[in-house]
Amino acid sequence: VQLQASGGGSVHAGGSVRLSCSASGHTIQTYALGWFRQSPGKEREFVVAIDWGGASSHYADSVKGRFTISRDNARNTAHLQMDSLKPEDTAVYYCAADVLGAQAMSRTPPRAIKAWGQGTLVTVSS
Repeated sequence: VQLQASGGGSVHAGGSVRLSCSASGHTIQTYALGWFRQSPGKEREFVVAIDWGGASSHYADSVKGRFTISRDNARNTAHLQMDSLKPEDTAVYYCAADVLGAQAMSRTPPRAIKAWGQGTLVTVSS
């Protein structure tokens, strides 16, 4: 599985950013897709994931109610809409894919995740 990330940028607190992750590989529609993020000096942490069918998703508590993940299997793409952004959301965001379900991805150490896209920086200023 290969992942290509896009989106990101700089916004003020309260603003919105949309990330996208395009996937390729003959088995991609059996993979859960999601995002992790990493801030300077911190470990990479789970943000959100969505099951291959799009019916089930799982969010980190810190982003619930503000971030929304969606998936378009016809285009092998996942999107992350990030609203009401806070300075503490500033990080490099990495899209990820794994055969695990969305909830399982939230409990999986980053080193065990099957595939990663390149990181994209999101900066939120106060």
